[in-house]
Amino acid sequence: MLGERLQELRKDHGLSQQDLADKLNVSIHTISSYERNRSAPDDKTKMEIAKLFDISLDYLLGLVDEPYSFLRTKNCIVLPAEFEDSEKREVREYVAFLRFKKVRRKQRKNLPKK
Repeated sequence: MLGERLQELRKDHGLSQQDLADKLNVSIHTISSYERNRSAPDDKTKMEIAKLFDISLDYLLGLVDEPYSFLRTKNCIVLPAEFEDSEKREVREYVAFLRFKKVRRKQRKNLPKK
């Protein structure tokens, strides 16, 4: 799912694989591998992708179909009107990061024990 989402986002933003590779400081081969689901970005790179495309990690990982679904729920956050766009983006990124951590904890719980 991540590969398809990444490719869709990249194309929607008019970026080539090389453009995206340059922005993430990885090789074009790495981007190609991500998009074909042959490898997955590390957590830091996932955060960079979410920030670059201004989306939630839940959306990138295919957990929700709306890029900002957490803002459309009854548990929304009301931000002060004087917040700059960059400050609003930081709040969204932090909420996305917290949600991502929660998903990771659940995934780790479900891993078979050694």
